[in-house]
Amino acid sequence: MKNKLAFLYPLVAIILWSGNVIVSRLSAHTIGPEAITFYRLLLAVFLMSTFVAIPAWRNRFVIWPHLGQFAILGFLAMCFFQSLSYLAAETTTATNMAVFTALTPLLTVALSAFVLKDTPTVGMVGGGVLSLAGLIYLVSAGDPAALARNGVHLGDPLMFIAALSYAVYGVLLKRWSLPVAGWQSTYMQAICALVIMFPAFLATPAPLRSLNAETLPLIAYAGGLASVVLPFLWVRGVHILGPNRCAAFMNLLPVFTALGAIVMLGEPVRAYHVIGGGAALVGVACVGLFRRPLRGSSPLVAEIVE
Repeated sequence: MKNKLAFLYPLVAIILWSGNVIVSRLSAHTIGPEAITFYRLLLAVFLMSTFVAIPAWRNRFVIWPHLGQFAILGFLAMCFFQSLSYLAAETTTATNMAVFTALTPLLTVALSAFVLKDTPTVGMVGGGVLSLAGLIYLVSAGDPAALARNGVHLGDPLMFIAALSYAVYGVLLKRWSLPVAGWQSTYMQAICALVIMFPAFLATPAPLRSLNAETLPLIAYAGGLASVVLPFLWVRGVHILGPNRCAAFMNLLPVFTALGAIVMLGEPVRAYHVIGGGAALVGVACVGLFRRPLRGSSPLVAEIVE
């Protein structure tokens, strides 16, 4: 029964992730991107300290030599990615944000081919082309020629850069193969990220970092559910089901986000969202489905980072 219900781990994680995208949109123009990133890290570190601080302290002699690497990882995944996501939310839709985020597995595999010298596959190349075409159709609102005339909303390229930074995080995590994993790794990354974000938080104007009835629920969701509960569920799912089967659930992120955006934000879902976003997600799925290498080496397997 336990294994039969294991799919609930990644499924609920993706639902929480889609909620986090909605929270990003709700935070736009309400609280500064640097401020909510700092507050969510502060809350996440506080919550994780209740069960990770003592084991991490006991393991400090293993952790300390890798502090610089934890700082880089924390900056990429918890500072840069999150801050860009909140900034992008000011000028793009929640659905677009979810589609770009769902590209992370494809970008991770593509970067692995260059950085880790993994062999490119038919699915990676074909899926990449299909995803690119889908994204162009999506961000142009169904009129690719409009990109040449009007350009794109700033939030869309910001989300692509955010997804790319998370892909770099995944590649570095795999390349370094740190001896500290699981909660202790996440905890140390969060502490480093919190320290890095502190100057940016202080530089944020006071009105954009105030705590009130409007911002506190957003911070609670981002720092508690999205930063602690979500990783726990995802890691459990990867442990039981494997990274490839869990990665497939990423394709549901735009679906759940679009549903949430309709109900909570009143965002309409247009035909170009379905066509362009669908094509982009099919491209991501191609990475896992067509794993035959372009040249005679072992196939590359798609992964999703924790």
